[in-house]
Amino acid sequence: MLLAIDTSAGTSVAVVDPSGRRLADRTTEDSRRHAEVIGPFLADVLAEAGITGADVTGVVAGMGPGPFTGLRVGIAAARTFAAARRVPFLPLVSHDAVAADLGHDGPVVVLTDARRREVYWSAYDADGTRVAGPGLAKPADLDEAIRASRPEAVGWDRETAATIPARRLGALAAGRLASGAPFADDTPLYLRDPDVTMPGAPKRVAR
Repeated sequence: MLLAIDTSAGTSVAVVDPSGRRLADRTTEDSRRHAEVIGPFLADVLAEAGITGADVTGVVAGMGPGPFTGLRVGIAAARTFAAARRVPFLPLVSHDAVAADLGHDGPVVVLTDARRREVYWSAYDADGTRVAGPGLAKPADLDEAIRASRPEAVGWDRETAATIPARRLGALAAGRLASGAPFADDTPLYLRDPDVTMPGAPKRVAR
C-alpha cells in the first residue's frame, strides 16, 4: 500500500493500493492549517483503508512547487513516516497530479497559489507530460514567463487548483513503480527564499 501526502496548496492525504486504486483520502483547501490537520488525516485514511502503518510499502510526497511554510509540513511528515517504517520515500512534482487528474484531451497549464500575489505554473502537453515549469510569476507576467519557456503554451487552457489530489499522486507513484520510471528529485520546489531566514554569523563586538 502507498501513502501519499501533499501540502503544497491545501492538505491532501490518501492511501492507494499497488495498482493505484484509491482506498481512502482526506483533503482540505485550507492553506493555513497544514500542521493541525495532517495528523488526523493520516490516522483517518489508514483507518478507512483498513490498514496500519506496517502495511505501508512506500510514502509518496508532493515536492511542490509550494510556499515554504506549508510545503515543508507534508514533506517532513512523509519523510518521518517513511523513515519510521523503513520504506521508500517517493518524491513527485505536485502539479503532475493535477494534470493527470484533469483528463484533458489537449494541453494545459496548471496554476496554484504562491501567495504574495504570485502563482506557480507548469505546462503539460496533450499526453500529460510536463514540458515547461514549474515556474513562479505574477499574474500580469504569466504570459511572458510561459512564453520564455514554451512559446506555444501561452494559448493553452489553464487550470487553477486549490489542492493537489494525493490519491492521484499515489496512482502516479504506483505506475512509476510498476514501470520502473524515475521519480522526481528529492528537493523541495519552493522556487523562492523562505519568509523567515536564519541569521548569519554573529557580528563581532568591538572591545
